[in-house]
Amino acid sequence: INMNTSTNKNIDAKFKNFIIDQKHPCVMANTVFKMDSYHLKVYDRIDNDQNIELILKDIESYIDNYDFKSKTFESLLISFEKSQFDTEKEFENALWIFLQRLHDQDDKEWDGNVSKDPNHPDFSFSIKGRAFYIVGMHPQSSRLARRSPVCTLAFNLHWQFEKMREMGIFQSVKKRIRKRDTALQGSINPVLEDFGNDTETKQYSGRKVENTWKCPFHNKHN
Repeated sequence: INMNTSTNKNIDAKFKNFIIDQKHPCVMANTVFKMDSYHLKVYDRIDNDQNIELILKDIESYIDNYDFKSKTFESLLISFEKSQFDTEKEFENALWIFLQRLHDQDDKEWDGNVSKDPNHPDFSFSIKGRAFYIVGMHPQSSRLARRSPVCTLAFNLHWQFEKMREMGIFQSVKKRIRKRDTALQGSINPVLEDFGNDTETKQYSGRKVENTWKCPFHNKHN
């Protein structure tokens, strides 16, 4: 269920504080917030199945309106105002159940630029025919950079990272983010790996997953 406008404004203000005022380590997040090139959609709960169809429409609309010729980047944030978790594990479970439901109702083919296998290093989560890198955030996260005001998933187009590589800025941006994250928390996120080195699914929830962890996602296109 989509929340009302005053709720959206309140969460929007909290996010601006979290990203801009608190100098969030992700320089890309800072840029999109300062330039107002983000889209924030607020729903009630991550486990409410009635939201799935509406969120798929939000994602499709975001892709349809995205300017792929531009060098400015955008983010789509889906917040769940009433979802709260006591532990990181609880949040991780809810995130993967939600992503599975999105995938099960998605009527588009998997993005051919990325792997369909969630345990493969070249995997990226495809929705409505486009690959996304997903950043899960919630107030109980052990990583300060993921400790958002409300439970939120950021959908970042995989294309943006490829574009940054093409522009020759990917490595410098990555170094700046890791330096800022270390300054904030004393260490970089232990699950961070470059695309192609390890599966990015380990990074989605923000929890430090075990070495034996296997992604619970099942791809219907396999």
